[in-house]
Amino acid sequence: MILQVLKEYYERKPALPRFGWEERRFPFLVVISESGEFLRFEDTREGENGHLYLVPALGEKKGNGIKANLFWENIEYMFGMPMPTAVKPNPDQVRVQKQHEAYCDRIKELKGSGKTFDAINRFARSRVNTERIKKDPLWEKVRRLNTFLLPKVEHIGVITEESEIKDAVIRLSKKTGDGSVLTRACLVTGEMGKIARLEPPIKGVLGKDRKAERSLISFNEESFRSFGKQKNFNAPVGELAVFSYTTALNYLLRSKQRMWVGDASTVFWSAKATKFEGQFKDFFSEPIEDNPDRNTDAIKSLFNAVQNGTLPPMDAHSKFYVLGLAPNAARIAVRFWIVDTVDGMANKICQHFIDTEIVHKPWERDALSLFRMLVSTAVQDKAENIAPNLPGNTMRAILAGLPYPQTLLFAVIRRIRAEHDITYPRAAIIKACINRSTRYMNPKIKEELKVSLDLENTNIGYLLGRLFAVLERAQIVSHTQDGGKVPNSTIRDRYYGAASSTPVAVYGTLLNKLAPHHLSKLKSENLRIYFKKLIAQIMDNGIDGKIGFPAVLSLDNQGRFAIGYYHQMQEFYTKKIQPKEKLS
Repeated sequence: MILQVLKEYYERKPALPRFGWEERRFPFLVVISESGEFLRFEDTREGENGHLYLVPALGEKKGNGIKANLFWENIEYMFGMPMPTAVKPNPDQVRVQKQHEAYCDRIKELKGSGKTFDAINRFARSRVNTERIKKDPLWEKVRRLNTFLLPKVEHIGVITEESEIKDAVIRLSKKTGDGSVLTRACLVTGEMGKIARLEPPIKGVLGKDRKAERSLISFNEESFRSFGKQKNFNAPVGELAVFSYTTALNYLLRSKQRMWVGDASTVFWSAKATKFEGQFKDFFSEPIEDNPDRNTDAIKSLFNAVQNGTLPPMDAHSKFYVLGLAPNAARIAVRFWIVDTVDGMANKICQHFIDTEIVHKPWERDALSLFRMLVSTAVQDKAENIAPNLPGNTMRAILAGLPYPQTLLFAVIRRIRAEHDITYPRAAIIKACINRSTRYMNPKIKEELKVSLDLENTNIGYLLGRLFAVLERAQIVSHTQDGGKVPNSTIRDRYYGAASSTPVAVYGTLLNKLAPHHLSKLKSENLRIYFKKLIAQIMDNGIDGKIGFPAVLSLDNQGRFAIGYYHQMQEFYTKKIQPKEKLS
């Protein structure tokens, strides 16, 4: 299905390259004369990227063999000059010469006439003047970048933009293939036709090697062989279908309809052009510097459209697709594949933001990006420390309306216990995980944990979290009265891990030893009474005489403990204690 809908997307995009062509960026052009001589290099870069040109497609991944592209190539193929690299400090000169011969042979296959045609043919037949090339002012930049180059005839233009060359390429592409070409029914279209032996490379699925080209479908020649079939003949897909879906995917991977979710390069599109297609990225990405409110505005617009039913009917019922891809050696692994209508997807995204909504400080954003949530689960808040499968599983849960992965809740609680810090993103994740899990098990319960402090919540984990926050706040107030400083180490630093997992082991010490000590240091009688009454209220809600202090809290209740603590602390910070008013 993935291949079919990618092919359909290609068909609804008439501006994409037609069969036999592809778009590539070329940082440098090789300017030649009409007599075929090398003249100079020309820099096309604007910033880091080179200019985008339409060029003949090889039609398959190169692999380790010697295969030359038509006209455009790297330095070794185009000039026959060995290029030492860190991986190959001593290149095989014989192989390099064969590469150059293959490049020349591809050009010689063309049949045509005209100034551009004659110039490129003379260039291919002429002896390479390596000294002249190395003296060019741009040579060092070209050598260091060691990327693909494209010829340009001086006073005429880039080779592939000339009509005579385009006609010759079209004629060449219509030639019958060699004996290795099979004619079978295509698995994507069902039509009879030539089967692609190798898939064109997919570019833009980022891994450690950002420039690597990988395959979505490929077979190891020796390991995978069925009934004598080799390579992609094991899964026969027609050449036109292969070209269509790879062109569409390559376009999506370099377009604005792409984002990164952990290690997954994620692309998204709808069956028909919709406004939602252009907004989708804004729901999950980080705010941009020149328009920091763009994400928030997009989310507000989505909520309004869903709540008021103002999504255009044609858009609402259109299919929407989200594809997450991750690099796996030379191949591409599908991390997730979500299919829904625009209306269904919009409702699920809104539910995600409802689930993650929680009280926070005034200067913090109302809606958290997916990256900001995930990075809060990682050591040192670094993206590279996010668990590998966590982003993909989380995105799948959001878009499919499923419970968030249990590993997400576990990762957050583990970071809180390690750092003793319940941040806004971590609290939002815990609330969302518990609420969605509860609702999935019992649809009648829409929301177990509230956005802010819930005085009616009698869950033991939530109550113990609130109690712990009150005890810590009493300690802090006792030290900061009369202009004092917050202690370097509070009870949270010393006791949070045990209090949230094995309460019975520490609450005796907290309530019978530390709390009386901190309360006795308060100079305000009203404050002392305020804290004592608050402790008593929480205890009477379900701890004292009913449940008591449990020996162990489950993972979910450790999450509720964190939310109880967070809610109570936010209540302290948002509503400053006014003892006389509170006690009246």
